[in-house]
Amino acid sequence: MMKLLPVALLLLLLLTTLEARPKPAALKCRTGPLDIVFVIDSSRSVRPFEFETMRRFMIDIIGSLDVGPNATRVGVIQYSSQVQNIFSLKTFFTRADMEKAINSIVPLAQGTMTGLAIQYAMNVAFTTQEGARPLHKKIPRIAIIVTDGRPQDRVTEVATQARNAGIEIYAVGIQRADMNSLRAMASPPLEEHVFLVESFELIQQFGKQFQDKLCGVDMCMEQEHGCQHSCVNTPGSFYCECNPGYRLNMDRKTCSPIDACADGRHGCQHQCVSARGSYSCHCRVGYYLNQDKRSCSMIDYCSFGNHSCQHECVSIPNGHYCRCRSGFTLQPDSRSCRATDLCNGVDHGCEFKCVSTEGSYRCVCPEGQQLQADGKACSKCGAGHVDLVMVIDGSKSVRPQNFELVKQFVNRIVDLLEVSPHGTRVGLVQYSSRVRTEFPLNKYHSADEIKKAVMEVEYMEKGTMTGLALKHMVEHSFSELEGARPLSHNVPRIGLVFTDGRSQDDISEWARRAKDSGIVMFAVGVGKAVEEELRAIASEPVEQHFSYSADFTTMTHLVENFKLNICPEEGKGEMEIRSPCECEALVQFQTNTVAILQSLTEKNILWGDVWACWGAGQPGDRLHTGKRGMDKWDWGKF
Repeated sequence: MMKLLPVALLLLLLLTTLEARPKPAALKCRTGPLDIVFVIDSSRSVRPFEFETMRRFMIDIIGSLDVGPNATRVGVIQYSSQVQNIFSLKTFFTRADMEKAINSIVPLAQGTMTGLAIQYAMNVAFTTQEGARPLHKKIPRIAIIVTDGRPQDRVTEVATQARNAGIEIYAVGIQRADMNSLRAMASPPLEEHVFLVESFELIQQFGKQFQDKLCGVDMCMEQEHGCQHSCVNTPGSFYCECNPGYRLNMDRKTCSPIDACADGRHGCQHQCVSARGSYSCHCRVGYYLNQDKRSCSMIDYCSFGNHSCQHECVSIPNGHYCRCRSGFTLQPDSRSCRATDLCNGVDHGCEFKCVSTEGSYRCVCPEGQQLQADGKACSKCGAGHVDLVMVIDGSKSVRPQNFELVKQFVNRIVDLLEVSPHGTRVGLVQYSSRVRTEFPLNKYHSADEIKKAVMEVEYMEKGTMTGLALKHMVEHSFSELEGARPLSHNVPRIGLVFTDGRSQDDISEWARRAKDSGIVMFAVGVGKAVEEELRAIASEPVEQHFSYSADFTTMTHLVENFKLNICPEEGKGEMEIRSPCECEALVQFQTNTVAILQSLTEKNILWGDVWACWGAGQPGDRLHTGKRGMDKWDWGKF
């Protein structure tokens, strides 16, 4: 029954407007808080004087309400073929502002989409974001729909949803309004929620019936409410509230202090101390609270200047201790330090000589010998140890029989390498439209293991994404995680790329990154490989780092020049850019590779794509690579 109280005021004022009688004095009684939204029909069927009646109707009702943020809140929407929000429940809290906004309404003058307006009221106008009080506050939510005709959309279902959501609907019709539609929209009992302007006696009866209830008594004053802190009056009822820092218990009357630390959102680094709905942060012993009142910092006891430490003072929560710099040992007085000779104090394992450094040591080798990857053993440079990753093209154009030849070529190279964990390491990557690591550098430790794994590699087919393969090589294949030795060990990193055609993606960026990261890049093209792409992949000097399967003999005379270019001799005014051992390893690798390529050429082990061009060419023709010719055919070998 308490939800019926606003209706009395609504219809009493409507009665006053329609009869054009002198305006009665505003009600002086105190009403409970309400959330009221007027839903006003401004379709084209509403004539101007009728809309003015609606306008006056709203203003008169608002004039008799106790409006305010903690009292009754009012919102207004108008609708026709669309819905327009005039002002929401949180927009105005004075009658003057509301009246000004209502007088400024311009009718939409279109269709009559009443169902759409009810949907908007439910989903938007009566949300807490738009100013409606939360449901647990038990503030009545009242929608007053004023219309003059039949809706052009369905209202029964959406009105039921609105009522189920806790909205009490009053349907007020003017003259031509459809009674069935009004009854479909209104809350039960219908005789108390449906009104027609023509039914003057009904409005008068309604006003008389609820006038006394509108001016109801203060329930908090009239009975023993039992609220521990505060009683809040509502129409015909009341509810209890607690003071700040307390929460209402399950009995809805008594209050308990809120533990502000319990929800874990306090942000205190060490300890949270709750106090009447609030909290404060405290720090553990040996720490102080920072200016943010949440985080803690350790007290710097060393800053007091009385520690007497020879080298370093280290603060701890309950005091401090002295620490020596690297290479020194703290003495029994816990303050002074003395240098440490680790070569004499540990089993260093250096093959030739141990050299002490501050807090550590290092092994050195005689002149002409190189420190191995274990950091202890020495060996001559002749081993030619490298980290080699071969990247082979497994695209569809290679064809299965030729892919087998590629695997044989890879194993010919492996035969000439000294494969071991501390010698040469080999990794293999195959690519087509995607990239697959067949095995990383740290997978196998002997040539036989590698050769067996190579022959078990399955042909991928599909596209030619050389750029993607180069990216994979740089980011993964030469990582220490996959077995590449640290750059500080001076073990050359070599990338050998085999391809038979034009790449379907850009190669320039990752070819540059590979070389910038210290990888020596070799490019071997076969069949329809593009010279421009091979040159982009190859390291400087380019002529010595790329080749083409049609004539590998062109590289044999460049071996000595290659050595001179990357390993210039001392005393000639040139700067050495690599260690002598690294250069020798690179030269040995290139020499072995060129020898294999030359051997394959002499045996006419050419790819199917080259054979396919035989019948189309003439002696002396240049091999077509997509942009320009490369090496001349050697017709004498055919």
